[in-house]
Amino acid sequence: MKRIAMECIQHGEKTFLKFRKLTDSGVFHFSSTRKGWGGNGQSRFTGDQPETYQSFRQELANAFQLEAKQLVIPRQVHGKRVVVVNELTVPGDLEETDALITNQPQCCICVQTADCVPILLYDPVRRVVGAVHAGWRGTVQKIVSKTVHEMQRHFNTQPEDLIAGIGPSIHLHAYEVGDEVIRAVREKLPNYRELLKPATTPGKAYLDLWEANKSQLVMAGVLEEQIEIMGFCSFSHQALFYSARRDGIDTGRMISGIMLAK
Repeated sequence: MKRIAMECIQHGEKTFLKFRKLTDSGVFHFSSTRKGWGGNGQSRFTGDQPETYQSFRQELANAFQLEAKQLVIPRQVHGKRVVVVNELTVPGDLEETDALITNQPQCCICVQTADCVPILLYDPVRRVVGAVHAGWRGTVQKIVSKTVHEMQRHFNTQPEDLIAGIGPSIHLHAYEVGDEVIRAVREKLPNYRELLKPATTPGKAYLDLWEANKSQLVMAGVLEEQIEIMGFCSFSHQALFYSARRDGIDTGRMISGIMLAK
C-alpha cells in the first residue's frame, strides 16, 4: 500500500499534520497531534457540558485564526449518520452523528479521534467537503461509502473528482480484535479476507481499518490515486498521538477538520 508524504506545520506550540494531495488542491485542512494542547492531555471537543470542550475549541480556533463558531463538530456515537451542514444547522442537529458534509465557505467541519479513522474528503469541482469518523463499527456500516453517496445526492459530487485523506489512527499490527468484530467484518465487508489477519492469540485477528476504508472509497468510485493514507499509527507513536487502546478511553482526542475558503 502506497504511503504519501505528509506535511507537518506548527501553530505556536501546537503541531498539526496535513495531507499532500489536499494541500496541493488548495483546500484548508488539518489533523492535530497531542503536542501543544492544554488540559493535561485531556483535550476533548464535544461533551455533555460546554466547559468540557469550550477551551479546546477556542485553542483550535486561535491556532488557525478562526472564530470558535466556525468549528462544527458532531457528537459521535460510532454510527453511520451523515449530516449536511448549512446556515440553518444548530448543535442539536449534530447529535448521534459521525460524518459531516458541506458546501458552505468558512465552515470548518471536524471529527475527533483517538484510534478511530478520520477521513477528509474534498470535491474541487462542486466545492464540497466531508469529514468522517470511522471506528470498526462505522467501518462495517460503510460510513465512508455512505458519505460519498450523500455528497452525490445533495451536491451532485462525482466520486472520481474526490480527493480523500485517511488520517492518523490505529494500524493493523496494533489492532487485535475479538469474535464480535471478526464476525461483523465477515458479515458486512466482502473483502474481509484481505482485512483480517491471523493473530497469535486463539480466536483473535488483526484488523486493517486503513485498507477497509480505502477499499470502500474505491468501491464508491473514488480513484485509488486520489486516496492518501497518512501512514501514522496512533497506538505506536505515543509522543505524537492519543490512543484509547493504549491509554484508556478517557485519554484526549485528536481533531481533523476541513474548510472551504470564501
